[in-house]
Amino acid sequence: MLIPSLIDGLLLGFVYGIAAMGLSLIWGVMDVINLSHGPIIALGMFGIYLAFNGLGMNPYLTLLLVMAGGLLLGIVIYGVAVQRVIDAPHLSTLLATFAVNMIIIGIGTAVFTTSPRNVDFSLGSISLGNVSLTWTRILAAVAAGGVTALLYLFLHRTQPGKAIRAVTDNRAAAELMGIPTNWILALSFGLGTMLAAVSGGLIATFFPFTILAGGSYEVKSFVICVLGGLGNPLGALIGGLLLGALEGVIPVLGSLPGIPNIETSWVPVVEFVLFVLILLVRPQGLLGSES
Repeated sequence: MLIPSLIDGLLLGFVYGIAAMGLSLIWGVMDVINLSHGPIIALGMFGIYLAFNGLGMNPYLTLLLVMAGGLLLGIVIYGVAVQRVIDAPHLSTLLATFAVNMIIIGIGTAVFTTSPRNVDFSLGSISLGNVSLTWTRILAAVAAGGVTALLYLFLHRTQPGKAIRAVTDNRAAAELMGIPTNWILALSFGLGTMLAAVSGGLIATFFPFTILAGGSYEVKSFVICVLGGLGNPLGALIGGLLLGALEGVIPVLGSLPGIPNIETSWVPVVEFVLFVLILLVRPQGLLGSES
């Protein structure tokens, strides 16, 4: 059972990685910790749910709509709540994004309630020897990898992407070079929220969820960012794979003879022990911070 669980965890880790990548991108560009990250993940889940259950659309095609919606929502959040406190102390940006968090959760609870929902979509599974993998997990990992590749190409091969990297390195110098930094910051925040919404949409294809479900994935994103290096998108992806592998392997190892039994509910405890150890031993993360 160890190898199948490891592979299953790694597939889930790709999705965790792009969720954390959105958080890491926003921090790397503008030094803002986005506390509205979790509810945006939940909105991505409901975006897939409404399109699939209400309109009968394919969940993976719906991801394109979720991407566009997440990008626009992020730009709006930046303009309404973040732009005015972008250069303020970190507490101000924390409170601003936390206010957005509570607004989304409040409206979402009123509209959707807190009853669990699920996207009843199955593509069967594939067996490779003793390993059986569901196609929804495989396609989610492929989609996450595709989004990561597109983000890399955007940041390194397009003018807006190069402008984002320039603003990340030195905002004042970028302004002197004629780069419209306010627009670039809005675009960066939009890309970060887009990644969060996409990760939520992918998670919805294999886990039940509520409007509050994004909170746990937001916490995982923080752990992953610290693990890989805050502000380092590549580190976020690698951190997501490591966390996914841990979630897959730990319960199996705990069931082996001679090892104390570890229930699934203990997995978050292990994750946060790792979180604290990384902060104590290597606070810059495994790959270091790019901020």
